[in-house]
Order: sequence, then C-alpha cells, then structure tokens
Amino acid sequence: MEAYLDNAATTRVCDAAADAALRMMRECYGNPSSLHRMGASSARELAQAREAAAGLLGCQGECICFTSGGSEANNLAVFGAANAKIRRGRKLVTTAAEHSSVSAAMKRLEETGWTVAWVRPGPSGGIDPQAVADAVDGETTLVSMMMVNNETGARFPVERAAQLIRAKNPQTLIHCDGVQAFGKLPLKVARTEIDLMSVSGHKICAPKGSGALYIRRGVRILPLIYGGGQERGLRSGTESLPMIAAFGAACGQLAGQVQKNLAHAQELKAHLLKRVEQIPGVQVNSPDDGSPYIINLSVPGYRSETMLHFLESRGVYVSSGSACSKGASSPVLAAMGLPPAVIDSALRVSLIYDTTPGQIDHFADALEEGIASVAH
Repeated sequence: MEAYLDNAATTRVCDAAADAALRMMRECYGNPSSLHRMGASSARELAQAREAAAGLLGCQGECICFTSGGSEANNLAVFGAANAKIRRGRKLVTTAAEHSSVSAAMKRLEETGWTVAWVRPGPSGGIDPQAVADAVDGETTLVSMMMVNNETGARFPVERAAQLIRAKNPQTLIHCDGVQAFGKLPLKVARTEIDLMSVSGHKICAPKGSGALYIRRGVRILPLIYGGGQERGLRSGTESLPMIAAFGAACGQLAGQVQKNLAHAQELKAHLLKRVEQIPGVQVNSPDDGSPYIINLSVPGYRSETMLHFLESRGVYVSSGSACSKGASSPVLAAMGLPPAVIDSALRVSLIYDTTPGQIDHFADALEEGIASVAH
C-alpha cells in the first residue's frame, strides 16, 4: 500500500483537469486574442475558467487575474502593490511565518529601502491580529498575511486583522496568501476587507503552472510583466489556456463540495491525532484549531531526513516542511520558538479530499516502526 500524504506540496491532477488541459492542447488551441472562430472559442473557455475560479473564491470573475501559480501571484501582489503605492509611503507589514514567495519579496524590498515590520507567531503558530494592526502606521502601503500556514496548518485571523487595519489606515492594501485555504475552506473573499488574495491550482488537483490573484474591484496594482496587455494589462503574454482550463475544471469539481470535504478532513485529522498520541515520543506542533488538511509533528531525536527516507521505504510520502524550502530548517517553526530538536525532526502530513483512513493508519504504523528501528 502507498500513502501519498504530501498534498500541501502538490496534488495528483484530477481527471476533469487532465481532460480539460488535453482538450485545449488538441482541439481548442486558438489564441484567445485572435478574432476568428478558433480564437473566440478559446476566449469563451478562458471566461468559463475565470468564472469557475471566482465561484470557488467567492467573488466576481472580473476580479480574477490568472497567473502561473501561488508564487507568481504573491510576487505580483507584493511588488505590484508596493510600486503602485510608493508615493503614499515605504512601509510594509507581514508575519515571520509567511511562504518564501512573500518573505523573499519583502526582503528584496527591504534591500531597496523599504521598511518591513515582521510580526512573529505565538508558540502555537498563531498570529495576534492586534499585533498586526499595531504595526501599521500612516506610511504603511501593504500588509501581507496568509490565511493558512503551509507548514503547521495554523489559521491566521486575516479577516479580523483586515478590519483593524482598515479602521487604522483605510489606504493600506491588504494581501492574503490563500493558497492552502483555497478549495479547502469556505471562502467569500468579496465580503471581506481583503484587497488581494493569491491562490494556486496544483494544491487542488489542477496542474502545476496554474493559479490566480484576486484583485478587489477598484484596487490598482502595477504589473510585473509588460507586453500585449492580457489579463487587463496585469500579466501580458498569451494565456496558457491548457493550464487555465484545467484550473477551472478543478475548481468546478470542488463547487458545492468544500464543506463536505472539510468534514472529511476533520475526521481524518482526529484519527491521525488519536493514532500518534499512542506512539511514545511524538509531539504535535500544529494547533488544535488549525486547518485539518495540514498536521505538523516531530519525533525529537530522529532527524526529519532520516525518517522521511524510512517512511518512503514503506510507501509513505510526507515532507519535512514547505516543499519550497527543499529540506532547509523551518523558519516558521523557529519563529514559533520551538527548540532545535523539535525543528530538526519535524514532519508535515498533508491531506486532500480523497485521502483515506487506511492511508493514515499506514503512516502511523510506518512511523511507529521507524521510531523502533531507525538509528538516532
């Protein structure tokens, strides 16, 4: 038996998304900007995918800008907002637990003269919304704060923070990395104070190379790519319709299913926690009220890499943290103040809607075997 439990890193493409991509490559392959019938057909497919993504996000289709994924969407939000608002101030606020595509963008802006306030998470991985608002002043142009942490599953109170920020400085733009929440938690982004939200396709069973940035109506940001003016001038270049249509198909598969899938994930998380609490030496690093799709745990004394290879030998696939960190020590767990022995032994188990209780049991059995047999 195999248990792929690294779905926060990437997911298996669903049949509907794969079929849509192939159809766009082989049948509906016209350029959406072309004026002939083939172009018009492709333009309709583009519009349908936009509406499907908007429906899952809870906004109007006109607010969706397609990108190559979450990292590009985060960069477009951070640099696009900062450059558009530079005359209002040169201060940014974010947390010390963001995805590297946000934190690296912030550090780059720091290098060019911007001031960045970094709000640290608490010991359980959460963020105090008041601490975020307190870091905002009259010079703050952008606040960037994720909704679900990609390493621990901690849910950040973005909506409450946004309300506090808006009351303090109505001109500050609010960006949310929603990659690990999109398609997994119920979202109605248009009903919040969030101005920008990044989402990714390959976390919800669409292909890699697909994603989007939600941009609230009336919000102005500057593009990263200039050229033909596609995506309302925000992302020039011929749209990758195979990836976009596949993204739309994956969104369509999830329409009306988010709440049911969430309940399933909560049951799986409860089952996993029950199993690992019976294994001596295992420490759970994720908060109880975090997303059930991501569970971070440690076995102090057993290095992550060693345990990962043992689990792989048993057909179990998890990660040691963010896949984008390529095995580097977790800055998120460090920001939480966890000791090195816990950080160096961290494992991230991440679920998807078709994960089974049998796969959870297979992981727990393999972990227990690994603790008994792996040298440490």
